[in-house]
Amino acid sequence: MKLKSCLTVITIAILGLTTNAQSAVPESSDPIKLAINEWTGQHISTHVAGEILKRMGYNVEYVTAGYFPQMVALEDNTISATLEIWSSNIGEHYDKALASGNVEEIGDLGLVPVESWFINNAAMEKCPGLPDYKALNGCVQAFANAETFPKGRFVDYPADWGTSNVDRLVALGLDFTSVPAGSEGALIAEIQGAEIRKEPLMVMFWSPHWVHAVVDLSNVKLPPYQKGCEDDASVGVNPNATWDCDWERGYIKKLAWSGMAEKWPAAHKLLSAYTLRNEDQIPMMNAIDQDGKKLEAVVSAWVDANEAIWKPWVDAAM
Repeated sequence: MKLKSCLTVITIAILGLTTNAQSAVPESSDPIKLAINEWTGQHISTHVAGEILKRMGYNVEYVTAGYFPQMVALEDNTISATLEIWSSNIGEHYDKALASGNVEEIGDLGLVPVESWFINNAAMEKCPGLPDYKALNGCVQAFANAETFPKGRFVDYPADWGTSNVDRLVALGLDFTSVPAGSEGALIAEIQGAEIRKEPLMVMFWSPHWVHAVVDLSNVKLPPYQKGCEDDASVGVNPNATWDCDWERGYIKKLAWSGMAEKWPAAHKLLSAYTLRNEDQIPMMNAIDQDGKKLEAVVSAWVDANEAIWKPWVDAAM
């Protein structure tokens, strides 16, 4: 009886501790301010995290912030966290924020950023050696048009975006001409038009992007990136040229104000554990950008349908 009584007391104590720990969330009623940047994917990444935090009981505020200026805003909790920072386009601003001591990395978001050459299924059918780039010269006519004949046509980024593909095509010995698109919309029109006409297409593009939800695109297998191939001819597959490799694969990080772990410890743990995959984000981007659905509705539906993914993060954070 004495043993049973002791066990009962211990059980009650443990339950009490658990209840107290859970009731301590939110640790502060002050809003957790999440940065909203300039593109739909980032809005999705941020609102998914924000919706989970709200369901934990936190007060969440979305703050519109310039991509570079948000680095400074993180230092004093003007922004509490930003959740989709691409290594390919943040530059020195990232390092300066971390060097301040008031900003910390809280892990990878989980998206896999890809910026490279893509081909459609029609190209794969016309050129069986694809996606290996070495097969392209055997299929030049399948990609050519009146503007580029006898060379193949490669649809490139708009000229004002900057591009290294003119040099890359030469360095890899490919009989293709770079034809810049006029805008992102023009790139998408090329992809969708080729899909409708079932015409082979090779295009400079990136992922994640909503177009991958409606058109099946594959990466051309270029020679792997090697540090220095962009400016040192001795690096890469062509000893006489630079740009003879693929693009470096970047990363997408999450950052937080360094005081977050103390002020909102469970929220900090949640955001540190939080990840989102390309296959999660891309359909939501398509639903918002193309189907005209409301961001909040799309995000709420995803959170409702994927509790098995995020509930363990919440349990661990609590």
